[in-house]
Amino acid sequence: MNAQDIISSGLLELYAAGLTSKEESEKIAQWAKQFPEVAKELEEIQASVEAYARSRSIEPGESVKDKIFERINRNKSLTAIPVNVEGTTAKLVGIASYWKWVAAASVLLLLGSIALNIMFYGKYDEANTNLQQTQQQLANVTDSNKNMKEDMSVVQSKYSEPVALHGMGVAPDAAAKIFWMKNTGDVYVDPSNLPDVPQGKQFQVWAIVNGKPVDAGMLLTSKKGDKYRIQKMRSFGKADAFAITIEKEGGSPTPTMNQMVVMGKM
Repeated sequence: MNAQDIISSGLLELYAAGLTSKEESEKIAQWAKQFPEVAKELEEIQASVEAYARSRSIEPGESVKDKIFERINRNKSLTAIPVNVEGTTAKLVGIASYWKWVAAASVLLLLGSIALNIMFYGKYDEANTNLQQTQQQLANVTDSNKNMKEDMSVVQSKYSEPVALHGMGVAPDAAAKIFWMKNTGDVYVDPSNLPDVPQGKQFQVWAIVNGKPVDAGMLLTSKKGDKYRIQKMRSFGKADAFAITIEKEGGSPTPTMNQMVVMGKM
């Protein structure tokens, strides 16, 4: 894999969030040493995570500290006071220093508890909403992590032969990548760098076999607003090249040559 493939794979974000496996974490550490741009990208992601954590932190108000020290100083002022009980002078003994500190600690805990209760009561609705959002985000990350692992198993396979597809006249800036499995003939396509398909149209993949285009299947380009990544197409024992065209939804028996988006030779 090159540095750009690693950065765009999404594994660095999962690593920064602590969601990668031990094996994946070791690979990312190796990549960071091997590729300076990967190390830089990882540092920027981790810095963003730390900045987010700081922005969500809450500190007790300054008034809480002032009340605590005011109460402690008040306890320190207690002294022995002489009193007259039925003609006899006696002493009202002040609180021992040990118990003063116990009282101060109790006050500290009480005030801290009150402050936390007020804070949490005021933040209840927000916290409940954030919890639901976090649970949904976790579910999305788990699903994304599963998809990433499946994609990486294709990219990292020792049998995978990548074929770059370059933009044609209808979309010169478009790009895609084919992963052809030499041991099985399976074909996978990464369409993440294809343009948006027009309404009522769909991308169709073609394999050029013995000089003739053969239908390899239709591409799914989006799911709930997110672009699909690597997806499996029809298998071929042998192919000279691959191409992708824009066809009507459902596909065409033959390619529309003036709507060819990308093409690449094996």
